[in-house]
Amino acid sequence: MRPPLWQPRVSLAPAEQAIVGRIRRAKLFAWLRQHRHELFDDGFQAELAALYTDSPVGQPPVPPAQLALATLLQAYVGCSDDEVIEATTMDRRWQLVLNCLDCPAPPFSKGTLVAFRQRLIAADLDRRLIERTIDLAVARGGFGARPLRAALDSSPLWGAGRVEDTDNLLGHALRKALGVIARQQGRELTAVADAAGAGLVGGTSLKAALDLDWDDPAAATVAVQQVLTALMAVETWLDGQADAPVAATRAVAVAHEVVRQDVVVPPTDPAGLRQGVARDRRISVEDSQMRHGRKSRSQLVDGFKRHVLRDLDSALVRAVGVTAANAPEATVTDDRAPDLARQDVVLGELHIDRAYLSSRWVAERRPDLAISCKAWPVLAGAHFPKTAFALDWARQTIRCPQGQELPFAPGGTVHFPAATCAVCPARERCTDSARGRSVSIHPDERLLVELRARQQTAAGRAKLRERVAVEHSLAHIGHWQGARARYVGVRKNLFDLRRCAVIHNLHVVTHLPEPQPAAPVLAEAA
Repeated sequence: MRPPLWQPRVSLAPAEQAIVGRIRRAKLFAWLRQHRHELFDDGFQAELAALYTDSPVGQPPVPPAQLALATLLQAYVGCSDDEVIEATTMDRRWQLVLNCLDCPAPPFSKGTLVAFRQRLIAADLDRRLIERTIDLAVARGGFGARPLRAALDSSPLWGAGRVEDTDNLLGHALRKALGVIARQQGRELTAVADAAGAGLVGGTSLKAALDLDWDDPAAATVAVQQVLTALMAVETWLDGQADAPVAATRAVAVAHEVVRQDVVVPPTDPAGLRQGVARDRRISVEDSQMRHGRKSRSQLVDGFKRHVLRDLDSALVRAVGVTAANAPEATVTDDRAPDLARQDVVLGELHIDRAYLSSRWVAERRPDLAISCKAWPVLAGAHFPKTAFALDWARQTIRCPQGQELPFAPGGTVHFPAATCAVCPARERCTDSARGRSVSIHPDERLLVELRARQQTAAGRAKLRERVAVEHSLAHIGHWQGARARYVGVRKNLFDLRRCAVIHNLHVVTHLPEPQPAAPVLAEAA
């Protein structure tokens, strides 16, 4: 059956007042106790109740609003699922918020909490948690109807899975496959590995089992060949097992994925490591979506990137996103556009860094959307820079410093005639090419020209500095989420990022004035 509405007491009981009075730090506990009925109103509770099947049999489920509050508190303090259950009986602040003061047993089990999280993610209702904080801000007069002035930025989120080289990825996958069999049969891993003819992967260290001189350049090839031999032996052995578990087959499939990406296999060449790196190379056995990437030229990331869209006027986070570390930052806007559409807001200003200039929000922008961003720099050398060539947008022509004009098209390249450049008096300052000077036109060149012009003014530079606010929000959210992902995969970490954004927004809402009750309407005298 579907859970009933959760309707705990609104006013503070004397025992609750005493607890609230003793809270000096982590004051969000006290605020949530006093305003939980606003965050989880009847309408939102009905949405959460729809996660459960309306069946006449079974025990009444735990109110989902209570589980959602526990999920938010978990992000606030950064504890595990087991610690959540422990806190409901050991921490009076948790009991205060969850309406289980002095309860002898936890109000729900770990399995119930995990199942609720899975339901929340499957229905994409973790997005609604962010929207509810925005509703609270609107109710307090935090802002009215207006075009949204937003800033978008990202920061690294290191993956939870272990990053390994090719040999260890293969060994890990094989140990995982054999470990499933060992648990099923109640045997030791080393015994199962020996039976499969892959004793190499039965120990705790693959490199120790290989026992090679790693200073020898040929050692890497020898190691790959031995591990591939173990892989073929395990695969053959599993084919002979009548009841081989699906998990074991999947682990072997992971090993084959690594081989396809990283290894050159016979008969065309002797087995060895492939030169170069596959475009979407797998770097972890446990998390298939982690990737090698860069946040900047000098900062490497193994895992993901988290993205935050901040409302510059209200300081609220409107939307968040998670992408693989090797995905361009601009791709996050494809999935975040529906988030803003659901909030019924229109972007009026977008403050970004250059990584987002190729995003759909910029490429398909409305004429009234103002983009604030540093333009890509124009390299200055011995020759005329690109900015020395004048663009006439009305006539779609480009004019060189000596007055030669040619038509241009966005996204194309203009080639000035070699004969004209050969006799030009400014040739030495323009080009060394015998084919003449060429100028590439960016698909959004007009925007780049505008951005460069703005950067030359004090007002334009001041506008660029407004984007710093989103970096502060990223730092706050990173404080609660941490530098390393809590979960495996993009979707679960998006859930974690969303609930951390809710914590950020609730701190913003706590500083807004309380809504004033409507004045009573007096009846007119007869």
